[in-house]
Amino acid sequence: MADAISRKLGPVILLGPPGAGKGTQAKIIVERFGIPQISTGDILRDNVAHDTELGRKARAIMARGELVPDDLVTDMVAERLRQGDCERGFILDGFPRTPVQAEWLDRFLQGKLFDNQKPCGQPVVMNISVGYNQMLRRISGRQSCPTCGRIYNVHSKPPRVANTCDLDGSRLETRQDDREDVVAERLKAYERQTFPLVDYYRKKGRLVEIDGQRPAAQVTADVLKAIENGNPL
Repeated sequence: MADAISRKLGPVILLGPPGAGKGTQAKIIVERFGIPQISTGDILRDNVAHDTELGRKARAIMARGELVPDDLVTDMVAERLRQGDCERGFILDGFPRTPVQAEWLDRFLQGKLFDNQKPCGQPVVMNISVGYNQMLRRISGRQSCPTCGRIYNVHSKPPRVANTCDLDGSRLETRQDDREDVVAERLKAYERQTFPLVDYYRKKGRLVEIDGQRPAAQVTADVLKAIENGNPL
């Protein structure tokens, strides 16, 4: 574990649809290697909350109901990746989302992010794949406790009493985004948007396919193996 915490790891990218288990695996990587998980959503919210120049630009765009453009997103990502906690490596969450963003990232990682350091090099890119029906089951079955935040799944991890938190007895909730009809649309949108990105990394010979339908421990073993073999710096 000491070696894992001290070694330089480089960039790690986890791809996969909603419900594939990316969040679970990212937490394990963070704990094992001591590198940060970088979320574009968090970066955007942080810039807006702290009223940075980039945040003010993003706020004005979102106020008009428009999507934040690539150049603004990449500026925020670049600024975050130059911070000291990323020097040994980092996990990218929600970025890149398109081949254009992936091309920008490739160029960016060829430069020196930190003083007296070599370029970060190519990222380890893993695609955690799960069948459509399994994803639908995982997401639409989710329930959460509004009081303690504990997560349940009516199919795989149900509460002892239906719709009731085991810990504090609160009535469990299902997020609007987790309703079956909404989930089906989210999965279709993911396929449309992300297939070109998966294809981009596959054509470059840099995509590691991970079967996400197996038990979490087996998925973790493959994820860690890909990291250990993929980009030792």
